[in-house]
Amino acid sequence: MADKKFELPARGKISTVELNKKLPKKSDGLVVGVFHDDNVVEAIETAWLGGSLLREVNDALATVKAKGTANEITRLPAPKKLDADVIIAVGLGSRDKLDDEVLRRAAGSVSRAVKDLDSVAVALSDDREQVTPVVEGLILGSYSYPGIRGSKDDGVDKPEDKKNKSDKDPAAFTVLGDPKKDAEIFRFAQVGAESVCLARDFVNVPSSHKFPESYASFIRGFAEDAGLKVEVLDEKQLEKEGFGGILAVGQGSVRPPRLVRLHHRPRKAKKKVALVGKGITFDTGGISLKPGAGMGDMIMDMGGSAAVVAATVAAAKLDINVELTTTVPLAENMPSGNAIRPGDVITHYGGITSEILNTDAEGRIVLADAIARASEDKPDYLVEAATLTGHQMLALGKQTYGVMGSDELRDRIAELGRTVGEKAWAMALLEEHAEAIKTPAADIRNISEDRWGGMQFAGTYLSQFVGAGIEWAHLDIAGPAWAASASGYTAKRATGVPVRTLVAWLNEVAS
Repeated sequence: MADKKFELPARGKISTVELNKKLPKKSDGLVVGVFHDDNVVEAIETAWLGGSLLREVNDALATVKAKGTANEITRLPAPKKLDADVIIAVGLGSRDKLDDEVLRRAAGSVSRAVKDLDSVAVALSDDREQVTPVVEGLILGSYSYPGIRGSKDDGVDKPEDKKNKSDKDPAAFTVLGDPKKDAEIFRFAQVGAESVCLARDFVNVPSSHKFPESYASFIRGFAEDAGLKVEVLDEKQLEKEGFGGILAVGQGSVRPPRLVRLHHRPRKAKKKVALVGKGITFDTGGISLKPGAGMGDMIMDMGGSAAVVAATVAAAKLDINVELTTTVPLAENMPSGNAIRPGDVITHYGGITSEILNTDAEGRIVLADAIARASEDKPDYLVEAATLTGHQMLALGKQTYGVMGSDELRDRIAELGRTVGEKAWAMALLEEHAEAIKTPAADIRNISEDRWGGMQFAGTYLSQFVGAGIEWAHLDIAGPAWAASASGYTAKRATGVPVRTLVAWLNEVAS
């Protein structure tokens, strides 16, 4: 039976970006980078700003006492001979400390600061190696989620009189670069950033509109548009095939669970990769009910699934040469007379049994089924992402995610995360958890009896379901997936972490 057709109720707005060797005629603004070295503030010379024009801008920066510190925004009247109305100077700090992340954050700060403008030219660097962070920062920083708004404007003719005014479209950017020479790196940056924004859109949808059936339909629409093959298993198929973990978590809700699988199969791929992502569309904690304060943020508990789906869509659009299968278990964790209880024993896909001691440790229960199923495909690598534990934030804070698993793969993904600006840190699984995971009631239990090392205990639990000989990594993104406020190129609410890490890694595997 075909799924119902569901559409995303709202989508975030993002800027368009194009490359050009020439400064566009009559832009609203021209963005230039500014260094601060030895108490000297100086704009960067580029093909679009040099000679007497550059000196005039530097004099104006000195007049207004611009500091050139990282992400500082200074607006100046543009020189008369320049085809722009204003100069937007963005601080880059010290020249010696300039790297991709500094540029990415500066570009993101610019895109959030110029929302009153329509067309903006950006000349932050003449270096073609720095096109990627500039493009990423502009797109990611421009993202704005409008929410779901009602309409009370019937009979109102004049736009200025409307009560529900839509936000202005973000500025369109033209970036200094060569469209011919830089087409490939520009496309990679653009698709990667747009895929992050897709993940943000998925996460930002409230759970009134995002439940397993509707979310599966959202995924299907975007995946098929990208040329991916899509499978969706409903609750009857899940029961028939023995997905006991997904069914156990979902049984407390009137909205039954789903399992979605996406397939990207280039003809000449040499490596097989499995991605898995946690898709809890809302998490009350079940019978082990969460406190009410902050529970509304649990619309984001499917952030891992959003990230792996968006990365898969990007891989298809970029035609990354790996055979990729992505598996996402979708369930709503609710308390009811039919919900699983602490003390219950369930049988996972593949036959392992779990004693459920806390129903709020539900993510690992659904992921266990998905990992076991993904392992049957015998991939070379299996990477899974999940907003899994509060312990991740206790250990690493809200902006750095933990990576566990096979040593080499774990370390490489953590390194790539830091390289692309999605902070990551490799964490060892703890030897003592091999004993702590045991229980007389079943093969394993879903939580430890003490409070220590909870992030790693969850990793140890998931490791039991990884097939023999498969290199694997578990990414706990509980903190970094959601931001209380915007900064640099990071949006408020859903962040889209770790989409860019996954895309960069997939591209590396294909090379």
